Amino acid sequence: MNLSSLKEQQQRKIKTQSGFLAALDQSGGSTPKALLAYGITETAWSSEAQMFALVHQMRARFITSPSFNGDRILAAILFEGTMDRDIQGQPTTDYLWNVKRVVPFLKVDQGLADEQDGVHLMKPIAGLAALLNKANAKHIFGTKMRSVINQANAAGIQAVIHQQFEVAAQILATGLTPIIEPEVNLHCPDKAGAEALLKEAIVQKLNTMPADQLVMLKLTLPEQDDFYAELVKHPKVLKLVALSGGYSRAEGNDRLHRNHGVIASFSRALVEGLSAPQSDAEFNAMLDAAIQSIYEASTT
Repeated sequence: MNLSSLKEQQQRKIKTQSGFLAALDQSGGSTPKALLAYGITETAWSSEAQMFALVHQMRARFITSPSFNGDRILAAILFEGTMDRDIQGQPTTDYLWNVKRVVPFLKVDQGLADEQDGVHLMKPIAGLAALLNKANAKHIFGTKMRSVINQANAAGIQAVIHQQFEVAAQILATGLTPIIEPEVNLHCPDKAGAEALLKEAIVQKLNTMPADQLVMLKLTLPEQDDFYAELVKHPKVLKLVALSGGYSRAEGNDRLHRNHGVIASFSRALVEGLSAPQSDAEFNAMLDAAIQSIYEASTT
């Protein structure tokens, strides 16, 4: 199958099928925390290479679990190290699609800059063009990049959205679909105010995009239910997904239920309670229950 028909199939799945995104993209500084939550302490490795080998074993366990498949999971967001490795003799991205029918995305940002005007912009993404070429060669469908909003500061939020859409234009030019993620910090003192400024800034940018282009949005679950309904229905938005952002799975699911047309893109909330010492039967049963609860919350 050629790349364009593959992407058409994958886009159709994301647009029309019920389900959610599994965010498996912790990297760099967040990797030791992800391993610790999984029951593997820092004494288990003595080099970065060993650490990333352990994290790949963890991710492979999730992805190869019989509970993890395209019936309920639309897509998985990977970091570069996972994209570059294999699962059961196939590149991870091909295994996800060929075996599990799960669409692969790639995290492309390289972390956050220092706070300015109440926000963290993305650090400049070194080598982005080469990474996007590699992503296409690895049959990646789309990308994800994260900024953080700590304050309801209009100038800061405008800067975040300007940067996100500027990089998104580069990504779209390579045939990949960007997930734009301007996360509003749960502890933002005026979270609802920040969300109002954010929605306005996003709508302005969407309305100036070329007619044939689509993006995805990944947003913090809002204070006002269905606050992002206008974005869910916007013709330039393939799908609006929500991050768990520090909410427990129970609270994330509860908020998700109340936001119609929004689906989950959970990371910590997906893997909550899963650990290395669990037997495969226990691990798979717990993962199945987690996936089912998030799936149900994503189908309102």
